[in-house]
Amino acid sequence: LLECRALHGGGKLILEDIQRKPISYNRIILGSFILGRKIAGLTPGEKNIGVLLPSASATVVTLFGLHAYGRVPAMLNFSTGAVNMAAACVSAQVRTIITSRKFIEAGEMEAEIKLLGEGRKVIYLEDVRASIGTFDKLRGLAQRSFAGASLRRTGAYRDANSPAVILFTSGSEGVPKGVVLSHRNINANRLQAAARIAFSPQDKVFNALPLFHAFGMTGGLILPLFAGIPIFMYPSPLHYKIVPELCYDTAATVLFGTDTFLAGYARNAHPYDFFNMRLIVAGAERLKPDTRNIWMERFGLRILEGYGATECSPVLAVNTPMHYRSGSVGRLLDGMSYKLEPVEGIVEGGRLIVRGPNIMLGYLRADNPGVIEAPKDGWYDTGDIVTVDDHRFVTILGRAKRFCKIGGEMVSLNAIEVRLAELYPDHAHAVVAVPDKKKGEQLVYFTTMEKPDRKTLADGLRQKGASDLMIPKNIFTVDALPVLGSGKLDYVSMNRMAVERVPE
Repeated sequence: LLECRALHGGGKLILEDIQRKPISYNRIILGSFILGRKIAGLTPGEKNIGVLLPSASATVVTLFGLHAYGRVPAMLNFSTGAVNMAAACVSAQVRTIITSRKFIEAGEMEAEIKLLGEGRKVIYLEDVRASIGTFDKLRGLAQRSFAGASLRRTGAYRDANSPAVILFTSGSEGVPKGVVLSHRNINANRLQAAARIAFSPQDKVFNALPLFHAFGMTGGLILPLFAGIPIFMYPSPLHYKIVPELCYDTAATVLFGTDTFLAGYARNAHPYDFFNMRLIVAGAERLKPDTRNIWMERFGLRILEGYGATECSPVLAVNTPMHYRSGSVGRLLDGMSYKLEPVEGIVEGGRLIVRGPNIMLGYLRADNPGVIEAPKDGWYDTGDIVTVDDHRFVTILGRAKRFCKIGGEMVSLNAIEVRLAELYPDHAHAVVAVPDKKKGEQLVYFTTMEKPDRKTLADGLRQKGASDLMIPKNIFTVDALPVLGSGKLDYVSMNRMAVERVPE
């Protein structure tokens, strides 16, 4: 951050949120020293500090304030509920949580914060701000002027391989785990991404992704902040009508999003809302053809699909304007090694295992608090079944957990969903598998359209090249598919729904 200030100028306005008060590098650094010192005084001897805040300028200042005094921010995923957040606090040994009264009230999370506060200290930014006096500000100014010496005194200068942030997996297919990323992991990944996509200080990034999500943290914040690219932060990606209007109002040129969010923006945007946009980068979930088409037809913009995992800081591969292959998630980033492990029953591709400077330090689990479980020999198993061609373009066939075995044959749930999206593009679809006494497993199909005739559905799937094993046995209509805060479909909830609805 100090190097960025030296390179781009301390007065450069770099960060803005819905308060519409842009702040400079100097202001971020000043606020970090002042706020960090106050928090350090309230958390003596503590290492990991829970952060329960939205995407806003104050959150960024809080993150760097914690770093300035040798603390590690543990970003709590408030979309997962109090029970999962409490488990996250246990796994990361969090004894103090930083939040905001205004945020808790706006999100109606009074019950959650009460549960989280049992046995833990809760610090409200409003109270910290009220305690800052003239002496604190003068001290902060002195620290900002002599930042290097100040950081040496506070103990912030640490090994690059020490923890920088703790994120928590979304739990889309199981219990959330803490993912410990080092300073080297995050810096390596933002440089790997910047080496592929031509960003410049003339750009402006619109980031509505939450900072508890690796995509929002590295792609939406750290990459542009350290490249001198102004950032506008918005607290919720779910405001489908407001986000496009603000993209127009801020003249943003770069937008990060998931398929779910991008589809929502496209449906609600005026054709001129993205007049200044030049780069749309999608990740975190599979990009549907319908989403890709509507952005091209309505706005003349080609979405660049990427691929990553929290454990990889998070970007593994990305399409670029120069190196683009439709249907793929782009080429593996520089510095990444990979191997494909054969999977029984799957002829094409294999299970992707990767290694590189952006691979996490390790996991933190609730049943083994505070102990970082490092990936064996630095290799991380993504759990995805993929193919990789001679130019390192990655095509995802599906997650290993998104395959099921019916009558002894491996069936891709992802492949069924792709065909359903082609058949009924105006509706949302998801397929899960539950146990079946006769065939091993059976398919359960959730959709937002009126329950389709099974024969018509079967005929349509066969025309799309599906085998009889890929035709769902059980069909349920829902008002909306459950979605996690990260934008991914909540398959854990749908599996639970399927087990409840399908007789044994």
